[in-house]
Amino acid sequence: MENEPLRGSTEAPVYNNKSENKPKSSRNNSGCTGRVQNNLLLILTVGGILLGIAIGFAVRPLNLSSDARMWLGLPGEIFLRLLKMLILPLIICSVISGTASLNPKSNGKISAIAFTYCLLTNFMSCVIGLVFTLIIKPARFVDTKNTESVKTQMLQTQDIFADLLRNLVPDNIVEACFQQVQTQYKKIANEIESMKANETDGNSTSSQLYTFSKYLGKTDGTNILGLIVVCLLIGIAINNSQEKGKHFLRFFTSATEVVLILLRWLLWYAPLGVFSLITVSLAGIENLEQTFVQLGLFVLTVFVGIVIHQLVFIALILFVLAHRNPYRYLLSISRGWMLAFAATSTAVAIPEMLHACEVSNKIDKRVSRYVVPFCVTLNADGSALYITAAALFVATVTGNSPDVSTTIIVVVLTTVAGLAIPSVPSSSIVTLVVILSSINIPAEAIGFLFTVEWFLDRIRSTSNLFSHTACAAIVYRFCKSDLSPLQFDEEVYEVKVSNLDIHREGQVDNHVDSGKEDGLHPVHIVS
Repeated sequence: MENEPLRGSTEAPVYNNKSENKPKSSRNNSGCTGRVQNNLLLILTVGGILLGIAIGFAVRPLNLSSDARMWLGLPGEIFLRLLKMLILPLIICSVISGTASLNPKSNGKISAIAFTYCLLTNFMSCVIGLVFTLIIKPARFVDTKNTESVKTQMLQTQDIFADLLRNLVPDNIVEACFQQVQTQYKKIANEIESMKANETDGNSTSSQLYTFSKYLGKTDGTNILGLIVVCLLIGIAINNSQEKGKHFLRFFTSATEVVLILLRWLLWYAPLGVFSLITVSLAGIENLEQTFVQLGLFVLTVFVGIVIHQLVFIALILFVLAHRNPYRYLLSISRGWMLAFAATSTAVAIPEMLHACEVSNKIDKRVSRYVVPFCVTLNADGSALYITAAALFVATVTGNSPDVSTTIIVVVLTTVAGLAIPSVPSSSIVTLVVILSSINIPAEAIGFLFTVEWFLDRIRSTSNLFSHTACAAIVYRFCKSDLSPLQFDEEVYEVKVSNLDIHREGQVDNHVDSGKEDGLHPVHIVS
């Protein structure tokens, strides 16, 4: 039987040479009971989703008050707040400890491959969205006469890219934890008196000409991209400092493990949180049947595109580039997949993604703990697919059928703008407004899309998550040979046998008592 490292370990354990004599019943949990115990959290999470869907549809006819919906969704809100509380420390500690363990050449190669992956998959997602929009033609049966308008802040395309570059280099690390730079616009009214007199009373008329001035402001939200850049530089500096930075590195390595333990405890609250989030989202929907009659083809377009993207496109590149079974890989990240579906954000599923990459798929933690947060910031396949389909859909509905040049502009802008979509619920709507403004479509036209946002936001989040974890596997495949062996100086493994002597850090005496049961446990040795 092949020996594997313990969960969460970074080095190969030391095994007793009599480990093969261990009773088969103690090696693994056999039978139905063992499988249930090993997958209990997954089973409970699936149950929470199904129960939330059933109860959500059941209480819709009751027309619950806003207060009742607030209490119904409170457990889910608390769950998301707890996750968000721990995500930032996890990103900071994991990126620093991961990059500090790599040499500069490996850091550069990992970053280059991950960025290329993000850009190319964003582009291919746009192409998939374009193809299915042209095939299904979702705008055929939509009536927008009674749709609501939506107020959104005007954003120019060049300002989106400028803000992206500014946020790469935060001027205040502490402020970057809760705010990021965003270009703001101030409306200025200039009253102009007409020189032409009114024909009836001889009085002159006046009109107002509005202009906009731009200034740099702040918007709420963690500047994850800037923090990753800062943590990357700190990790490289620790690596170059060698012995002087060793204790600094151990602090962040230990902090990462502590945060992961807290997150594993918290994930047992996930079934209740998922149930609450699904239930309250369905309970608050009005005119569900009419919405799907009018927008059913658009929902079908995005849904089919997402399915093809996950089960064909990402599966194909995972098989070809990483030499992995894509469907077994998708099954291994199922807990994170369902968490992203419930929370409509991949950021809150970072702990599950790291666990799936490192434990289930044996990806080096130095790669996964850098690539996963990196992709959460820059990779938005599902969102890019949705934005492309939605932009072409809205343009057609408003009577501005896009030509070839307009379609190319939408695809190119969405590909690049996808690098700046934050991993928060419904953030794609802001980018959609930018794309529509670039092709002279009023932002008010997207109001009717909010009626199906509760569903589409969930399915595109799952596509983003699959792509993030696939990127980690692909990067590891190409960079595995460049990774130096992990140093065996932080933890060693103790064989549970009698007469065990530990002479010094990292060394275990080989003489054992064969009459004792074999076992394996991590032990930290303080020198």
